[in-house]
Amino acid sequence: MESSRGVGGLSREYKLVMLGEGGVGKSAIIMQFISHRFPEDHDPTIEDAYKTQIRIDDEPANLDILDTAGQAEFTAMRDQYMRAGEGFIISYSITDRRSFQEARHFKQLICRVRRTVDTPVVLVGNKSDLTHLRQVSVEEGKELAREFQCPFFETSAAFRYYIDEVFAALVRQIRQREAEVVRSGERKTRRNRSLWSRLKAPFRKKQHSEH
Repeated sequence: MESSRGVGGLSREYKLVMLGEGGVGKSAIIMQFISHRFPEDHDPTIEDAYKTQIRIDDEPANLDILDTAGQAEFTAMRDQYMRAGEGFIISYSITDRRSFQEARHFKQLICRVRRTVDTPVVLVGNKSDLTHLRQVSVEEGKELAREFQCPFFETSAAFRYYIDEVFAALVRQIRQREAEVVRSGERKTRRNRSLWSRLKAPFRKKQHSEH
């Protein structure tokens, strides 16, 4: 995956939403992804939006990334951006067990608001460089990802470990879902054509017999 600002032609825009408790490093992950830098001092996010263009699997992708608040007082906004988003990054800190426990809550919120369990999601355990402060094991993260049926990465925003991979995996999921919808639509069209042909068959025969 590489940066590709200014790619010619129209490219698909992907609306991505970053979720997680306050202090897990959501903004730092996005800043590393967008600008390859780690913010040493960062105010708690109310709501920020970032746009960038990259290439994923040799296809351009315009990313519109919403960095959401972890603070409880801003939860009223959540339903709106959960409806509008196409893919979600659920993040926790490996040094904060409570943030890990809250990850399941965010997944449930997505399912409730969107009324489907089939929404592109990536689970991220951030601050993997702080192993001496670890409260959540790698296996626990993998187990939760299996429950979510989604990709899982342990990242370090400070050292830029697996940051690009997170966003690439989410865009790939969205593309895969869209391809499945198209294939499903094609199958439905074929089934309808087949049914229509069977329904019309007697009429064609009748018309033929009348001439």
